[in-house]
Amino acid sequence: MIGSRRAAWITLAVILIAVLALVVILIPWRVAPIPVGGTVPDATRDFTPAELSRAAALAARIQPTALLSLAVSLVISALLGLTSLGARIVTLAARPMGGGWVWQVILGSLALGLIGRLATLPLSAYAETVLRRYGLSTRGWGLWAADIAKSVAIGVALTALVLMVFYGSMRLAPRLWWTIAATAVAALVVVGSFLYPVLVEPAFNQFRSMPQSQLRGDLLAVAERDGVAVDDVLVADASRRTTALNAYVSGFGSTRRIVVYDTLLDSESPAVIETIVAHELGHAKSNDVVLGTAIGALGAAAAVIAGYLLVGWAPLLRRAGASSLADPRSMALVLFVLAAVGLILAPAQSLISRQIEASADVHALDLTRDPAAFIEMQRRLGIRNIAALEPNQLYYWVFASHPSTVERIATARDWAQVNRASPP
Repeated sequence: MIGSRRAAWITLAVILIAVLALVVILIPWRVAPIPVGGTVPDATRDFTPAELSRAAALAARIQPTALLSLAVSLVISALLGLTSLGARIVTLAARPMGGGWVWQVILGSLALGLIGRLATLPLSAYAETVLRRYGLSTRGWGLWAADIAKSVAIGVALTALVLMVFYGSMRLAPRLWWTIAATAVAALVVVGSFLYPVLVEPAFNQFRSMPQSQLRGDLLAVAERDGVAVDDVLVADASRRTTALNAYVSGFGSTRRIVVYDTLLDSESPAVIETIVAHELGHAKSNDVVLGTAIGALGAAAAVIAGYLLVGWAPLLRRAGASSLADPRSMALVLFVLAAVGLILAPAQSLISRQIEASADVHALDLTRDPAAFIEMQRRLGIRNIAALEPNQLYYWVFASHPSTVERIATARDWAQVNRASPP
């Protein structure tokens, strides 16, 4: 056991060093040169007082709701994981099926997942009413409920699958189970990333190939000029749920495709659409999905090994009502620790995401050579999506996955100055 634990510590250290190396070497920390006297982000330069007021009013309603929902989720998770309540729920959930460990994992993860989701459901309903009031949501309550049910079902199924690997490996190889579980969970992350576009996305949207048209040809030509192979150009029926505008490049390898919201097609010019797609092609060109998948797979493996090293943390396991980590009644504790670690790592994850998005912005400018279209695109997205144009800095630092709209506009003006283009 001592040798196995020492090997686990060494393996964990190697994985964490590998993740750090990927982040330091492959994340674009220096995105683009900034000219002397670079552009200072200024929302009042590109947006009217009415637009700024509307964006601030929406943020003042949505952001506190999101924070409260996060707090409720964490408190519920702590209550279940740091007391014997979670263990009792797992036991009771599996009792009708005989109480075996397999049913404890399947039905226990279902019960814990439902409890957590039901606790935040009123806040989700309130957020939906706010989005409707601001014209962003077009869903009826039936579709809203169906979307909630689908997301819960997918989340619970994935959680149960990972936990089945986690606890099953302990029974298969009690001393070296962490090697099996870490490898299997990392493989699941890779497979899931590959299959997500063809299995999960269709659960929420219907997709159709964009008919032969000038725009379709132009988007494929942009991708070809960029050296990015795409399988198809699809249109998503996003208007069933939202008025927001978006496009993205999904998947990698043989599942990569350009996806355009129908709301975008119905309201924006081809130049704006091409600029959005050029940004998304930047992610594909830089293999951001592959990089994210690699980091995610290594992170998942590290989480499993760290879980193994908790075996000696007997007082905490007893407090959670579990006899050992191999006892599925430790499930609520495991889920709480993962949630807490995720929150702690949120600022770092957000920073990395913002750097990647900023790099994709510069890629779009390099590809289109049209900073005016880029700025118009950001203005249109900011207005239609009612983006936080003057974001709360603490909220932005912890949770924002993209640079703010005004930062992205400033980037385009800096790019124009460096490349001696007409400053928009």
